[in-house]
Amino acid sequence: MFDKNKVKLGIAPIAWTNDDMPDLGKENTFEQCVSEMALAGFTGCEVGNKYPKDPEVLKKYLSIRNMQICNAWFSSFLLTQPYEQVEKDFIQHITFLKAMGAKVVGISEQSYSVQGQMDTPVFGHKYVMNDEEWKRFTDGLNRLGETANKYGIALTLHHHMGTVVQTAEEVDRMMENTDPDKFSLLFDTGHLAYCGEDPVAVLKKYVNRVKHVHLKDIRKSVVEKVKAENLSFLKGVRMGTFTVPGDGDIDFDPIFKILEDAGYEGYMLVEAEQDPAIANPFEYAVKARKFIAEKTGL
Repeated sequence: MFDKNKVKLGIAPIAWTNDDMPDLGKENTFEQCVSEMALAGFTGCEVGNKYPKDPEVLKKYLSIRNMQICNAWFSSFLLTQPYEQVEKDFIQHITFLKAMGAKVVGISEQSYSVQGQMDTPVFGHKYVMNDEEWKRFTDGLNRLGETANKYGIALTLHHHMGTVVQTAEEVDRMMENTDPDKFSLLFDTGHLAYCGEDPVAVLKKYVNRVKHVHLKDIRKSVVEKVKAENLSFLKGVRMGTFTVPGDGDIDFDPIFKILEDAGYEGYMLVEAEQDPAIANPFEYAVKARKFIAEKTGL
């Protein structure tokens, strides 16, 4: 069983309000979101667009619910912006995270990303980096990691559908060319399964460099429809590509075992963006929490 003192459970606000498609869950307030997270039994969360930007204000809302911020998405543009600009924005971001007591930052390289394009098919249209871009990218990650370390924050990258780091091969190249002391992996079960990779194989290889985990399930039938009909990532989300762990087609038993055997420490966070009008976020949060408790003892 996992050590409850070392492994904590969180959930992402994207199930209540979708930042990429604000019409999904526009009726759900910030207070409702964090209250239902806490009521479902989670103690950590990531940051959504409706969250107060002032750390002291946000802390007050979270502390009375026995919750804390564990991570917040940062869009990096290491390929398309000057490094100095990326670093400036990054420092502003991790300064907020440090003030909130978070230990991890999850970034996603958004240069040339198609994940947010409503009409671009997610399969077959992602950008592939050349050797020069790979060097610029991994050098940038190492530099950002060094900066994050100074703030007591661990830098992780979120491999993601539609971005330059999507496949297992791309994860391999990124990990081989980054410094383990400066850079770690945000391991996401759903995004690997979505693109046809084996999450178990990737986790086995890098479990000792994983500093943050996203527990995301997929519905294979929807993924197949997205692929067959050349649909975008966002249209897939609307159709129900993702769901909470235990509700889809991923086998989480070997994933939990690898993490447990490796003595994983940190957050495991449920992240499953769906249309909240179809998949009630509180109901699915409770379902996820019950599943994780049954499988892990947490």
